[in-house]
Amino acid sequence: MENGATPKYIPLGESVSTGDQMNILNTEQKQPHTSVMTKEVVEYLQIRDGGIYIDGTIGAGGHTEAILQASNNSASIIGIDKDPEALNLTEFLLRPYRENITLKQGSFADMESICKTVGVEQVDGILLDLGISSMQLESSGRGFSFIRNEPLDMRMDPQTKTTAADIVNKYSVDELEHVLRNFGDEPKARRISKIISEARPISTTKQLAELVSRAVLLNMSTKQKVKIHPATKTFQALRIAVNTELKDLEMGLLSSLNLLKIPNLNRKNSYGRLAVIAFHSLEDRIVKTFIKTESTDCLCSKKQPICTCDHVARLRPVTRKPLVPSSHEILSNPRSRSSKLRVAEVLDRQVHNV
Repeated sequence: MENGATPKYIPLGESVSTGDQMNILNTEQKQPHTSVMTKEVVEYLQIRDGGIYIDGTIGAGGHTEAILQASNNSASIIGIDKDPEALNLTEFLLRPYRENITLKQGSFADMESICKTVGVEQVDGILLDLGISSMQLESSGRGFSFIRNEPLDMRMDPQTKTTAADIVNKYSVDELEHVLRNFGDEPKARRISKIISEARPISTTKQLAELVSRAVLLNMSTKQKVKIHPATKTFQALRIAVNTELKDLEMGLLSSLNLLKIPNLNRKNSYGRLAVIAFHSLEDRIVKTFIKTESTDCLCSKKQPICTCDHVARLRPVTRKPLVPSSHEILSNPRSRSSKLRVAEVLDRQVHNV
């Protein structure tokens, strides 16, 4: 696919041409993306035969394939992704499971409406694998990484109006600082924002990475060690802002409460489960807070003698602490090292309230 061309999404049931297959698989990796903690996802979602599952960020389909295999190829998957190139890839790689998968382009924030369009009211499990994939970093041509010199785009969905270039070149210094500080935890957000504003226009990842590096390393002692590339947090912040990732996460978590199946007391392991894989503290903090809040009956102040909030717990944490990849997985897939998996299951409200 040529740079600047709008990628097309090929729905299930339509064939992928030989040319598209070559474009889809034209990466520098033997595998376009390696899904993290696949074994743990399958185990903690308690995959069962004939179950219905949502893969909210289907990507290259690694988790979906594992779920299908664990269900003896009897599960039904609703696969969602903002990136039409990812859906093209999934269509091709998972063609043996065509009858089991429904693909939808969009955000998992809209899971409820997406499920309605396919006639699904409740599901047995939901997986949200957050962040960005290896194929987007390395071969999308959309400027997600500073490793290559590419246009400052960073849109997962090519129909999104705002690009990273728009933010970098049009935001005020204060607005830029807000993005970098709140979405990237960048301690030098103010300095970086000022340097960016003075160097406009900026159109490529190389330009931006060099400017940010200069700002971060300014007045830094040569003895000080830099653990990550100076532009890492800035690129993360811009990507999150462009794709409204944190807002989508909050909306997706809330939607999960209405979609997960209520337990069947006559059926073992029938609790609908939510599994979320986060890759940085901003995401994980939102997931942790959500599970804690939704597993608590009363949210009133402890000083208040009577509950007035009427909040009722709807979840039970399955993992008190987040699961992390094994040392073996980190060795074979270094990008998994920062991932954290949290799992919760829906409560039976009638039993809970007795």
